[in-house]
Amino acid sequence: MTIVPRATAGPGLTRLRRAVRTRLLPWFDRHRRILPWRNNRTAYRVWISELMLQQTRVDQAEPYFRRFLKRFPSLKCLAAASQQDVLKQWEGLGYYSRARNLHKAARLIVREQHGRFPRELQSLQALPGIGAYTAAAIASLAFNKDHAVLDGNVIRVLTRLTGYPGELQRTETRRDLQAWADALLIKGDAARYNEAMMELGAMLCAPRNPRCAVCPLEGVCVARQAGDPESYPRRRPRGKVPHKVVGAAVVVNRKGEVLIAQRLDSSMLGGLWEFPGGTLEDGETMPACVARELKEELGVDIEVGERLMIVRHAYSHFTIALHVYMARLRKGRPRAIHCADYRWSTIDRLRDFPFSRADLHIVDRLKADL
Repeated sequence: MTIVPRATAGPGLTRLRRAVRTRLLPWFDRHRRILPWRNNRTAYRVWISELMLQQTRVDQAEPYFRRFLKRFPSLKCLAAASQQDVLKQWEGLGYYSRARNLHKAARLIVREQHGRFPRELQSLQALPGIGAYTAAAIASLAFNKDHAVLDGNVIRVLTRLTGYPGELQRTETRRDLQAWADALLIKGDAARYNEAMMELGAMLCAPRNPRCAVCPLEGVCVARQAGDPESYPRRRPRGKVPHKVVGAAVVVNRKGEVLIAQRLDSSMLGGLWEFPGGTLEDGETMPACVARELKEELGVDIEVGERLMIVRHAYSHFTIALHVYMARLRKGRPRAIHCADYRWSTIDRLRDFPFSRADLHIVDRLKADL
């Protein structure tokens, strides 16, 4: 039996709601994990944790959360910090636009709301970087407002419970699943309901090898009864992931300092620092690519030397092979032409700057070779 969203009134919904109330919530009360963001819960702490958890697993997010809260224990501390400091504390988490928007939103709240976090969904979504999910999470978890969250874990749970047939990439899928989440929400107990659904997806209803035999909702799950829970949610086959070949230079001056450039805020990884370079063009050798990019980006002529290393890294929508070359300045003084800024830094001070994970591999190699 496949339940469709239009049937969110009737025996199917009634049965699911009863199971959520009498089975899922007691299960959550017994098995909920002890996590740092569940202590001393405030809108600020919920906000930081949710942004981090959108892109990494709980065990990976915990040290980042503790480090971030130690450096910025309050909204006012975050608003008063520099963007570079915020990016440095976010370093390694990826999706750096979230860190930049986090900083912008903190400053807006302090400046326009006198440091008081908005409580209403519409006001939350008006802040930079806060979408429907994050707004619902803050409103429900921090203020117990009756809003149902819809993250990856909840989507997986709902599609399996209902046997939802639509592909995840379809526009109407999220709308339909949000309708299901709203229909199952227990009014007045939104925080507990939302956390229980997310915890179920994280601990039992995993993408692979779900632990159906011990799931509190096993008896009302369409996918479990059909014997194919791993086929939900439905997805279109993924196309080939694009691959980019990129060159970068470690330019060393007579003092032993290396040249780094800051990416424009409008670019991917905006605000972070990098070893300057760019994408290989058709018919171009890698040393020629590196020399051309340094000329275009910083207005300098360099002599490209030996290759130091190749860094292979996967981003969300593409992969790269980053060919890194040692180089020295031949002519010209650096200027920020197609970058936000530049610096000459000693190798032992490079860790003071926020870098992407790919560039951190280069930093580590240079420190190892000291």
